[in-house]
Amino acid sequence: MSGPGEGDALSAAAEVVGRAERVVVLTGAGISVESGLSTFRGGDGLWEGHDPMQVATPQAFARDPRLVWRFYNERRRRAFAAESSAGHRALAELGRRKPTKVITQNVDRLHQRAGSKGVLELHGNLEDVRCTGCGKAFHKPGEALPELPACDGCGAVLRPEVVWFGEAMPEGAMEAAADAVRGADVLLVVGTSAQVYPAAGLISLARRARRATIEINPTPCGAVVDVCVAAPASEALPALVRAMDA
Repeated sequence: MSGPGEGDALSAAAEVVGRAERVVVLTGAGISVESGLSTFRGGDGLWEGHDPMQVATPQAFARDPRLVWRFYNERRRRAFAAESSAGHRALAELGRRKPTKVITQNVDRLHQRAGSKGVLELHGNLEDVRCTGCGKAFHKPGEALPELPACDGCGAVLRPEVVWFGEAMPEGAMEAAADAVRGADVLLVVGTSAQVYPAAGLISLARRARRATIEINPTPCGAVVDVCVAAPASEALPALVRAMDA
């Protein structure tokens, strides 16, 4: 939607979401910026001061696992210390009002901590780790890990349970996401540039399936959508939920 101001776009978004029986939400790093966490890449192309290719690939982990773990232990520390934003909480409230599926590219689990249920994580999460030897997974939320953590069972090095560059998403994740989009009436896109595939393809899928599409972003919308709300998630999402009652 081009032309209307933020208020008009927000009213249009609230009307669409209010009519919908089922809502799907795709979120990216932008919603967690408002919780104090950095976006995936800054304007200089770095990720929290690091070249992503040096800390977020299987090759980087094989080359220097200690460097990678120093980076991810700091990411874990920041994520565990962060609090869910007003945007996260508004999506949880939306989920209490009507069936809402949150699909996220984020690994911080702030949606779950805000109260959203059944969140589909496309890129894994920072709470879990996996053994590079036996493959066993361990749940270690909020726990400070050693510089090079080892498996309690076989002794091999553990790795973060996240999807690195060059790796596939968790088995069945994109299929589940696509099914959710097809089964919903509206796709709400929040805090993502819509440039990272295959997740960004969910927007095209929604449009092909003739589902309503809404984007909420403080910067100009990165995708062709029906309604574009140019505002931060922590402002727009609570306002959208309130407007549904009007």
